[in-house]
Amino acid sequence: MKICVDENIPMGTVAELRDLGHDVLDIRGTDNQGIADDLLWDLAQKQGRLLITTDKGFVQHRNESHYGILVVRLRQPNEQKIHERVMRAMGQYSENEWTGLLLVMRDVVQSLWRAI
Repeated sequence: MKICVDENIPMGTVAELRDLGHDVLDIRGTDNQGIADDLLWDLAQKQGRLLITTDKGFVQHRNESHYGILVVRLRQPNEQKIHERVMRAMGQYSENEWTGLLLVMRDVVQSLWRAI
């Protein structure tokens, strides 16, 4: 699966996603590091990638056509908690189910939206 991770996703998560065979775009260490959210969104969409982030601002795109958005929103986030939520979400949905899906993983519950 083609995935784009925001800079707030742990490197260990990126490594595990790659180990699972996913094509993961991580902009850290590239010319795109630090780009604005709207440019990151455009990049993910142009390349047909699921976007994984902790930035709730991306939920504004929930009603647009997209390749999937996974937002991890925790009260006291740390790398391990973020990693666990991402891996849990990735295990819940197959590649073809992510298109048009917005999933927000919280401490206890998760919220799900489908683009119309």
